[in-house]
Amino acid sequence: MKILLAVDGSSYTKKMLAYLAVHDQLLNPASSYTALTVCSALPSRARAALGKEIVVDYYADEANKVLQPVAKFLARKDIVVNSAYKIGSIGESIAKFADSGMFDLVVMGSHGHGSLGNLVMGSVATEVLALSKVPVLLVR
Repeated sequence: MKILLAVDGSSYTKKMLAYLAVHDQLLNPASSYTALTVCSALPSRARAALGKEIVVDYYADEANKVLQPVAKFLARKDIVVNSAYKIGSIGESIAKFADSGMFDLVVMGSHGHGSLGNLVMGSVATEVLALSKVPVLLVR
């Protein structure tokens, strides 16, 4: 099974990883895993003022802050994980990455805040569910 782990470094990511750790059918060496985090784009004026190299380094540093703890956690479970990051709209980026990577499952934590319609799942989770053709497992 090819599984995409959508992570953001929050306590909900930790809950999602803890859930996976106790479900051997979801977390096992026979499956392949990719951890994805999405960085919000800096304003265009900030990008122009800082320069391309600094901006690229900033995005990589921010992504590594989120992805390294996930990789360490999974390594303790003898799981090798590929890491990736995207820049842009979080929900849309997760859905596009999941669809284009031909994943079997997206697993993500759900924050559960936002407008009245998003109280149950959260706006990012709602967007991923609406846009992705890949099944999504939300851990709350």
